[in-house]
Amino acid sequence: MRKKKKKLTRPPAPPPAPTPKKSKPPKKKKYPKMKRRTFEEMEQYLDYIGGPAGALALTGAAAASAYYLASRPTPRAPLVDLTDQSTVQPGPDMVRVSKFYKEAREGKFVSCLHADARTLYDTFRRGAKESNNGPCLGWRETPTKPWLHYNEALLRAKNLGSGLVTLGLAPGVKSFVGIYSVNCPEWVLTEQAVYTYSMVLVPLYDTLGPDATAFIIKEAEISVVVCEDDAKANLLLEKAPRCLKKIVAIKPVQTPTVAKAKARFVDIYSLEEVERMGAAKDHPEVPPSKDDLCTICYTSGTTGNPKGVMLTHENVVASMSAVMMQMGDQRPNSTDVLISYLPLAHMLERCCQNAMYSVGGAVGFFTGDMHRLTDDFKALRPTVMPAVPRVLNRIYDKVMAEAANSFVKRLTLSLALSAKESEIRRGILRNNSFWDVLVFRKVQDALGGRVRLMVVGSAPISGAVLSFIRCAAGCLVMEGYGQTECTAPITLTVQGDHVPEHVGPPVACCCVKLVDVPEMEYMAANGQGEVCVKGTNVFQGYFKNPEQTAEVKDSQGWHHTGDIGMWLPNGTLKIIDRKKHIFKLAQGEYIVPDKIEMVYARSQYVHQSCVVAVVVPDVDVIKCWATEHNIPGTLSVLCNNSQVKQLILEDMLAWGKEAGLKYYEQVKDIYLHPDPFSVQNHLLTPTLKSKRPQLKAYFKPQIEDMYVKLA
Repeated sequence: MRKKKKKLTRPPAPPPAPTPKKSKPPKKKKYPKMKRRTFEEMEQYLDYIGGPAGALALTGAAAASAYYLASRPTPRAPLVDLTDQSTVQPGPDMVRVSKFYKEAREGKFVSCLHADARTLYDTFRRGAKESNNGPCLGWRETPTKPWLHYNEALLRAKNLGSGLVTLGLAPGVKSFVGIYSVNCPEWVLTEQAVYTYSMVLVPLYDTLGPDATAFIIKEAEISVVVCEDDAKANLLLEKAPRCLKKIVAIKPVQTPTVAKAKARFVDIYSLEEVERMGAAKDHPEVPPSKDDLCTICYTSGTTGNPKGVMLTHENVVASMSAVMMQMGDQRPNSTDVLISYLPLAHMLERCCQNAMYSVGGAVGFFTGDMHRLTDDFKALRPTVMPAVPRVLNRIYDKVMAEAANSFVKRLTLSLALSAKESEIRRGILRNNSFWDVLVFRKVQDALGGRVRLMVVGSAPISGAVLSFIRCAAGCLVMEGYGQTECTAPITLTVQGDHVPEHVGPPVACCCVKLVDVPEMEYMAANGQGEVCVKGTNVFQGYFKNPEQTAEVKDSQGWHHTGDIGMWLPNGTLKIIDRKKHIFKLAQGEYIVPDKIEMVYARSQYVHQSCVVAVVVPDVDVIKCWATEHNIPGTLSVLCNNSQVKQLILEDMLAWGKEAGLKYYEQVKDIYLHPDPFSVQNHLLTPTLKSKRPQLKAYFKPQIEDMYVKLA
């Protein structure tokens, strides 16, 4: 190598003169035997490319090429065959199971990943070992000590649990403890305190309202509630049932509140006080078993009182284990940091957090103010985040609104999305491409700049938004479908599947089948029907409500979700309708279209309507009103008249208000359609029920236009 260097530094010499040779018949060149060119022979070509400067340019180009070849992104191979993502069990029911668990075909389901971690008590302690007492719970309120490490968290949880026993709670599954707080480290400490003594956690949350909160406390006979602050303590005391005896306040409570509590025979303690009591008594731990109840998660429901979904330790551990199994090498680990901002009262956030604790990861909590969420992301810089459509829709809308003001920005964004989508189709996930630096860096920085894994759930998300987020975030985005009754996940998209508008194959803790819904013309033989689930993630039943349990869970253990699904050719599930016509808004509220239709039908002007606010006016009433107000025209003309639209909208809203519809159940805009829905135009079933998928497709332009105007 040194000799070669000397030749390279030697000044260029002229090419040697050709030596005359005797004439011989030409021989055919044999390239395999060709000798390597000498550096002297190569130097004669430098003049053609600019001498030494040209050589330097070539060297730079070669170096750049070498760097690209060394640093170019490597496509990630899909974890399963994307054309066949689930397995069909033998039998007539066409039951589908996960391909990530070999024994699923035999009817067995995942219950845990490690034999020594079958409960949430075990998984937290396993995580403490995995992290080597690393950071566990983080928050911004105390900058001097923002992280609580695993061993300290375990000690405080043990002391708090011992303190709850000191307050009179007996260890075991018959003791229910309420928690009424936004996400914070004390929420998790309370959860682990309860599990340390085999008690049951019952979350409460603001959107339930005071009446529903009082109903839950009374039904579950909760005597102790861990409460966030003075405001929530007052809400509890407003309609406190007699069974409520003690409130444990995380933050200081004002003197008038303490007096108010005493008047209702309720004692208020501080969290620190209860921890000190527990440390002094040091009651021995009473760990739970996998079959013990760990939580009762009350769903807000749609009508009547909320229902308490009973979930065991095995239910929760099985769910998070199946999800991590499906994530492959992208699953969370002890170096990951998750941001907690979705309500811990719901199972999506609970499962995500407990999965992090099981591997020794860290969880940082937002300040509690959604308007400051971007600041929380930037301060924490998480690597893993759960997400819901409402949050992602805001990101999408903001970027699109900025691009709409400039042709150059629109063009640049279009090119960037096209380029990133091309990479994603080839299995390339990255956030350091040219387009990331030029276009998407602002989005990535708003998420902290380090997100590598995002799990989307809770409500349906549009394909356009999902594809955009995958491009802009430059990370693995997995969309799931589930219910509280199934401890969150039922299906989950797999790494490498970039196609939106489906929710993936079943996870390894359950199997899924479709059953006929003849009244809606959905038949399992056609790959359509009600989604039914059975497995280690399916709930035990509704608390003190065997009648409603029997309505959704049959004798063979199948949970009937009420959602209408369709199997796609690649073995993934697509949700296409709702059996009882109940759907969830992006912000989480449930809507019952049938109930709203019945209310709005009371308006004299309305002949037909559906929840998307497409209204067929009553022709006789509208024409009579138009004649009285000197407004000419046919029904089609009147449907485009702003005065007519305002008249009908105001009347509908008045009826809605009188019937007690909540603000999110009221229509915000309507489209007037002159032609009634009928069997002939394929918008009604033979039994005269609305065909919602067909209505949605038929009125898609009008619906999209209304949402654009409302944005």
